[in-house]
Amino acid sequence: MEYVIGFGLALLVSGFAMLTGFDRDRVFYPTLLTVIATYYVLFAVMGNSMAALAIESVIAGAFFVPAVIGFRTNLWLVVAALAGHGVFDLLHRLFIQNPGVPSWWPGFCLSFDVLAGAFLALLLVRRSHFAVRT
Repeated sequence: MEYVIGFGLALLVSGFAMLTGFDRDRVFYPTLLTVIATYYVLFAVMGNSMAALAIESVIAGAFFVPAVIGFRTNLWLVVAALAGHGVFDLLHRLFIQNPGVPSWWPGFCLSFDVLAGAFLALLLVRRSHFAVRT
């Protein structure tokens, strides 16, 4: 069920961004990536785990790098980082013990991340086709 909810929420967020024009500004998806990257930090605080907090903070910082570079140079880096965060969600529990992470979170976040990345990819492809035609 968490996959369906994550997929549906990503559809709503990305669809809302498209309908309102929020996604016309190149900062929208890099900002979304930075917010997504900080949730595991929040869960470490909720789980009262200093060890998890330290590890999750470093990893969140690692996702900030492609968000900033992608914003400044090439949004395809943000697409890759969103998809990469989805893979990270899938593998998170194998490597990091974070007691604050809800059991449903990895599936939810995986589906959200991948669909948000796909929306950005479609937006970039659409923009490149539009630029070629004019």
